Amino acid sequence: MTPYQTATLHHVHRMPEVGDAATRVLSSEDFSCAVAEITSWPGYTETPLASLDGLATELGLGAILYKHEGPRFGLGSFKALGGSYAAMRVLQRVLSEQLGTDVTLADISAGKYRDECTKITLVSATDGNHGRSLAWGCQRLGAPCRIYIHAEVSEGRAVAMRELGAEIIRITGDYDASVALARQEAEQNGWYVVSDTSWPGYSEPPRDVMAGYGVMTREACEAMDQAPTHVFLQGGVGGLAASVAAGLRQYWGEHSPRVVVVEPELAACLFESAKAGAATNFAIQEETIMAGLSCGEPSPMAWEILSQEASDYLTIPDSIVAPTVRMLACPQNGETPIEAGESAVAGLAAVIAACQTADLKADLGLNDASRILLIGSEGVTDPEIYARIMEGHDA
Repeated sequence: MTPYQTATLHHVHRMPEVGDAATRVLSSEDFSCAVAEITSWPGYTETPLASLDGLATELGLGAILYKHEGPRFGLGSFKALGGSYAAMRVLQRVLSEQLGTDVTLADISAGKYRDECTKITLVSATDGNHGRSLAWGCQRLGAPCRIYIHAEVSEGRAVAMRELGAEIIRITGDYDASVALARQEAEQNGWYVVSDTSWPGYSEPPRDVMAGYGVMTREACEAMDQAPTHVFLQGGVGGLAASVAAGLRQYWGEHSPRVVVVEPELAACLFESAKAGAATNFAIQEETIMAGLSCGEPSPMAWEILSQEASDYLTIPDSIVAPTVRMLACPQNGETPIEAGESAVAGLAAVIAACQTADLKADLGLNDASRILLIGSEGVTDPEIYARIMEGHDA
């Protein structure tokens, strides 16, 4: 028996609400502005969309397409698109207000306001990848950066952010506690939060973060000759899933794929939200191996989109994560090896496990005509953890 055959997946299906959140919360202009800016950055190149043909055949599926974000700007994850872009937009708004003139992103990028940027401190909480992106953006633009991390964030990820010039503040609580402390200290000190989750009265930076992710979705869509039938999207606070779902809706219209949200069973805030029919917090008791998805509070802005776009929510056990990382690195089907991080493989692990149970496979509408899109959200963002996984350890 394989770990996929013994894994227990929990599934809730709900009819998406009717509404226009996919074009209102994140407009086509939001996406277009982000695409225009980010594709102009030095070092920009499209990331690959890999076809896992052998695995698809083995599972009785039409196609599995895996968007591999490991090479993104040398930062190892899709987060490079969001945090850095949102940092620029925060600086643009602050400088425009302070200077009484319309400051452009092009001028900020060119360093015209670098001296002014040194006086504007940007802060955020992170599990690792978002903070790394923010630190990189701040380093490019000259702004001081403070990153709040919780007790379980690996030291390797902390070191990567320090090497980009960020000041790291480690707390003893979990991710949600680090978000709260970042907000509190920013308010006390006149700093500016660049978060990937929204809360009442705070929406512009999270919108910019999600708009930045649209670069990834646009690349994937333009690389496909037809719409996928399904997209399996990892959860977290919901920003990635909501951005991709909105981007797919705007690109494919009525042919947009069935949206399946995948979360660790240890951090299932979106799954619980789907069951409740409203954004619902989840009390994390134990940290998941999928560090980037260890979030107990959904982003209200992301949930607004997902409640109208996602039809299925799955939770997966940690037991199938490491085997999926190893399978991608050492494929048995003649595919190109992919070095993926723990959070990157949630969707793929869910697909493989779901296909082991005829009822769940049928409930998700998976068959030999299914074309599945997956977002491989990170590469090797912590070499030590990756090495342990490849040596056969599951955590």
